[in-house]
Amino acid sequence: MKNAGSALSPRRSPGRPREFNLDEALDRAINLFSEQGYYGTSISDLSRVMAVTAGSLYKAFPDKHALFLAALDRYLQVRGDHLTARLAGLSSGREKIEGILRHYAEYSFGERGERGCLVVASASELASSHADIARRIAQLMARYRQRFQLCIEQGQREGAIPAGIDAQAVAGMLLCITQGMRVLGKTGASESEITSLVNIAMTLVS
Repeated sequence: MKNAGSALSPRRSPGRPREFNLDEALDRAINLFSEQGYYGTSISDLSRVMAVTAGSLYKAFPDKHALFLAALDRYLQVRGDHLTARLAGLSSGREKIEGILRHYAEYSFGERGERGCLVVASASELASSHADIARRIAQLMARYRQRFQLCIEQGQREGAIPAGIDAQAVAGMLLCITQGMRVLGKTGASESEITSLVNIAMTLVS
């Protein structure tokens, strides 16, 4: 995953120093977009939360859509790095599946759960009206599903997951569960409710 700054870096004159820390500002924008949605967030809201003047924002990004794409890239980079670090210590396919599920679960209750998921928000609010967002989310979901499928197939080779399981179909179900947990988290699901979903999901590969 490319760094958001490399994909959509602020526009500035050659040699001119950046007026704000891009990653820190985007992290604040991520929280706001996740909480309020794209259409519920104004440039003045972003300016206030990011601690950047509206003029500086427009110098950095051509419009709110470009800023949102940079925030989405940053979100995917940070969350992806967290998951990669978590999976680095796991070796078996079954362990990796549980690691992925618990990663999503930890973001699906309490304050982080209620803040919401920028990917889910993008899919529900923007995919039908922004073709570039729709393509990006569809490609992302395909990668997430393939990751589960590869883990299932690894577990089958290792003998920890039944060979008769349809790896592709179960991967799709696990994907639905992870994304569904993020939706439930937005509505205030408790830690016990989310944890129970992880336990049930693991029965799909038993």
